[in-house]
Amino acid sequence: MPYAEKEYYIGVFQGHIPEEEISKYLNQASRHIDSLTYNRIVGRGISNLTEFQKDILKEVCCEQAEFEYNNREIFDMILQGYSINGVSMQFGESWNVSIQKGIPMKRDTYEILSQTGLTCRLAV
Repeated sequence: MPYAEKEYYIGVFQGHIPEEEISKYLNQASRHIDSLTYNRIVGRGISNLTEFQKDILKEVCCEQAEFEYNNREIFDMILQGYSINGVSMQFGESWNVSIQKGIPMKRDTYEILSQTGLTCRLAV
């Protein structure tokens, strides 16, 4: 089950993913959040998190789903970079995108997720 419901994404977050694809991207974002939080949410159960943590997870899930949808063509590329006539493009970390555990995420979204305390590498 995704950390944000389709209704929340449409009504509160007011995202731009086509309605028939919202569930797919919310589920994908939730699985990526699980990886970034070392499956602590799955291990503890979402009902054992604080309301603050649950609210953050909803927001981050929607942000990540939107980010992954908007950049789906780039993320599906096999290449790390290319060059045409002296102009090159590289894919990877940049000033506004972080890659943690192979998952690209906007840096500010990752910082919001970090506020939950669930991304710390040390056992919590």
